[in-house]
Amino acid sequence: MTNIDREYILNSFLENIASASDTEYQKRVWIKGEGPECDDYDEFMNYFFDQGEFILKKYKSYGISNSQYDLLLKFQEKLDAFTPNEWDFINDPEWIEIVKMAKEVLKVFNWKSKKHR
Repeated sequence: MTNIDREYILNSFLENIASASDTEYQKRVWIKGEGPECDDYDEFMNYFFDQGEFILKKYKSYGISNSQYDLLLKFQEKLDAFTPNEWDFINDPEWIEIVKMAKEVLKVFNWKSKKHR
């Protein structure tokens, strides 16, 4: 795998995390189904855990520092422990903490979303 491939995979992973950092996006796309995006909570979770497992196993080859890795692990633990309450989960205090943590993850990567501005 080339560095360009790793960069693309990491950027896609962070873009997915950006959807967890943006409650307006969640309300518009995940809840109301308004586009043009086609996305939902389940897709977010599936993508995060599928890609996350792959990336976190070889995090150093993706240029992820130890502190970034630690934060990603904590974020993963929070997501794994979260059980959504049907479609009102966006107002759940646990989810609000996850949204804040997603913003922290993006900040430590100094990453700006192309979709979520």
